[in-house]
Amino acid sequence: MAHEDAQEDTVRGADDTDRLDEAVPPDGSVQPEPEVDEDGLTADDPGIAGSRTRRPAAEVAPPGGFVGSLKFAWAVLTSMRTAIILLLLLAVAAIPGGILPQRPVNPFAVTTWLANHTKTGPFLDKIGMFDAYHTPWFSSIYLLLFVSLVGCIVPRTSVYLRALRAPAAAPPRPVSRMSGAVSYAASAPSEELLTRAQLAMRKRRYRVRRVGDVVCAERGYTRELGNLTFHVALLGVLMAVGYGSLLGHSGSAVVVEGQGFSNTLTQYDDISAGAAFNGQLDPFSVKLDAFHVAYETGPVQRGAAREFKADVTVTTPSGTRADSIEVNKPLSIGSSQVNLVGHGYAAVVTVRDGNGNVAYTGPVVFQPLDSNLKSVGAINVPDARPQRLGLQGYFLPTASVGQMGPVSLFPEALSPELFLTAWAGPPKAETGQPQSVFTLDTTGMTQLTQNGDLLRLKLAPGDSYVLPDGLGLVTFDGWKRWVKLQVSSTPGMGAILAFVLLAVAGMAVSLSVKPRRAWIMVSGGEAWSAGADRVDGRSGVGDEISAVAAELGLEKPPPGP
Repeated sequence: MAHEDAQEDTVRGADDTDRLDEAVPPDGSVQPEPEVDEDGLTADDPGIAGSRTRRPAAEVAPPGGFVGSLKFAWAVLTSMRTAIILLLLLAVAAIPGGILPQRPVNPFAVTTWLANHTKTGPFLDKIGMFDAYHTPWFSSIYLLLFVSLVGCIVPRTSVYLRALRAPAAAPPRPVSRMSGAVSYAASAPSEELLTRAQLAMRKRRYRVRRVGDVVCAERGYTRELGNLTFHVALLGVLMAVGYGSLLGHSGSAVVVEGQGFSNTLTQYDDISAGAAFNGQLDPFSVKLDAFHVAYETGPVQRGAAREFKADVTVTTPSGTRADSIEVNKPLSIGSSQVNLVGHGYAAVVTVRDGNGNVAYTGPVVFQPLDSNLKSVGAINVPDARPQRLGLQGYFLPTASVGQMGPVSLFPEALSPELFLTAWAGPPKAETGQPQSVFTLDTTGMTQLTQNGDLLRLKLAPGDSYVLPDGLGLVTFDGWKRWVKLQVSSTPGMGAILAFVLLAVAGMAVSLSVKPRRAWIMVSGGEAWSAGADRVDGRSGVGDEISAVAAELGLEKPPPGP
């Protein structure tokens, strides 16, 4: 990527031709010489892509007045240096989305993180770190980068198109007096040598023209083309990402083994969509047949995951098929992609109320708290009578009780147990308001006690516990696994891939092409050659000029005494 701004990195326009033509007048007279550097380049020679143009101080100093300040601010914003800085800032601004849980993807993980970081959590939440990609500061950087690229690319493209029509540049001073010039003895007629020199340079893919007794050759224009292609592709990536965020959507749902999920808005646990999302979803359903998990049991990486695989049955309008979802192998259905983003345990519980009726039965999803899958959850039994009931606590796959209380020693369900506390209260009228299945609303309820202490239930699979005061019976029937599926649709992903490949191609061209200039002068039985490497001084223009001189039969004069 070029590291100069748009003015510093421009290519030579067609209006430079007249000025350069005057550098070596046809009559051979010597004009006042401008300052040149070691390449033989004048300070005001804009050259081709990569030239070192030095602008007068008056052009870089901010002009006075409000309008002048706005023009200066626009020039700074649309410089390539600013675009690079904004690109780096965008990468830095995206870091929180990779290291902190994000509320649109995993709201429970955000709640857990905030509960465990009571000092820093509220501050980070206030500045939007848990929804980083939708914050004003992230959007501002994104839009500024977009404007900067547009303001940089448009004028550079215009200048480049003019440069494509311009002839090769004449030397800034007589070739014989340029830095690094090589002299030769010319035995053939000057006109013949100049004609042959033109043909030889054209064969080497140089742009060639004749200025008096000088052959001017130049190549490397595709370097700027690669540079512009890279920046246009980068702009295309930003546009494709913005298009996808406007029209796309992403939602998640927890599915227990044996149950299914239909791709409708009401089936999502949470969903986020772009401003232009029309609510249309691909019609399909996914049933979780089984979830396979394998853990490392060795002493070194004990508990490390080795396999996560969900066997599913997919039903679409075209039929039903068996398939599978793995962590890095999502399921593609239409324009939607189904990813496996989480897993855990669901305790299968049956609750009978004080009247002996089954008030609740089925799996209860517990949310993992650590790598050994110690999980927290709640069981809401609003239909129990004579009092409604509620239970909350922990599911431990491999249970153990120590000084720190109940913990899980391993993520596999080797000795699963439920540790619960119970609540009871008078029946509550249904309000129709949604209620979280992961937490227990204890408003109007009293925590149950026994013998003056809090009632604590410890249940293994198959165990039952009789609640005091004839309130009911709780049975731990067993457990199942659950998975969290993320269903997303992001239009424009193909365009993003195409623009990324185009950017790589443009960068490859920009780095591989070596812009260079060469001049050969023949006059009065003598010849001189000079060249300018436009990038790093190692593009090999000297070797090419030597090869052309040998092809023309030019010989270096013997050294003097």
